[in-house]
Amino acid sequence: MSVSRRITKAVIPAAGLGTRFLPATKAMPKEMLPVVDKPAIQYVVAEAARAGLSDVLMITGRSKRALEDHFDRVPSLEASLEAKGDHKKLSMIQEATALGDIHYIRQRDPRGLGHAVLCAKQHVGDEPFAVLLGDDLIHEQDDLLTSMIQVQEKTGGSVIALMEVDAQHISSYGCADVEVVSGSEYVKVRGLVEKPNVDEAPSNLAVIGRYLLHPRVFDVLEHTAPGRGNEIQLTDALQELATENGEGSGVHAVIFRGRRYDTGDKLSYLEANITLAVENDELGEELKIWLKEFVDRMDA
Repeated sequence: MSVSRRITKAVIPAAGLGTRFLPATKAMPKEMLPVVDKPAIQYVVAEAARAGLSDVLMITGRSKRALEDHFDRVPSLEASLEAKGDHKKLSMIQEATALGDIHYIRQRDPRGLGHAVLCAKQHVGDEPFAVLLGDDLIHEQDDLLTSMIQVQEKTGGSVIALMEVDAQHISSYGCADVEVVSGSEYVKVRGLVEKPNVDEAPSNLAVIGRYLLHPRVFDVLEHTAPGRGNEIQLTDALQELATENGEGSGVHAVIFRGRRYDTGDKLSYLEANITLAVENDELGEELKIWLKEFVDRMDA
């Protein structure tokens, strides 16, 4: 298999129902929930663009049309803002449409993350590619993808992102068994298990929603049987790749120690909003004053 070394394609699975945010997500895709003044999904697409991934494929599902509309142009709105001289808002809405070439395909059946990735096979072709989960928001000052791309170029296989979590919470994640690579900042993955029991987890290193995958993963996913939850798990395919030899095999990992928010979790979603609002040039100073006053009232 001949594989291009330069990664330009990103796959963003966005077919989930967002049941943890009902009733807010009854008629709105969870990816469109705002984080300060932009929908959560825009932060993810912007992260891909900053890393040079200009070709984006979103794996969507029923009732996700708002995603396509958001990244599309609205000439009438742009003309109205231009006529009003509101160049700031005009620039803000044009920002989303200028992030790259965005394509869409539907995952017709909810058969798991592995199946969602497999839906991208025809678009991706014979080259390594990134997978960014729409629920995971990585702070823009913490450049995770670039580090992962560098590791993938060195190792030639697949690369995942890991994060240390409290051992009591590991059963909510995929978990990695790793070994140190001498002289390197990355580690080699020996095994992966999806949502293990706390007493059976090989570590406290959780798999988070950033992957760089060799196209060999498609061959593995095509014969991966349904696993936990009766879904095709990407973790199971990566486990097979981690223990194989040959081109496209092997899995390495970058241990991320930056800021990550799970916008599919209510508390983490609120933390993302508050953190990014505090850093916002327009809102930050007044919000910090209010937060201090609010905490003082709570303490009293």
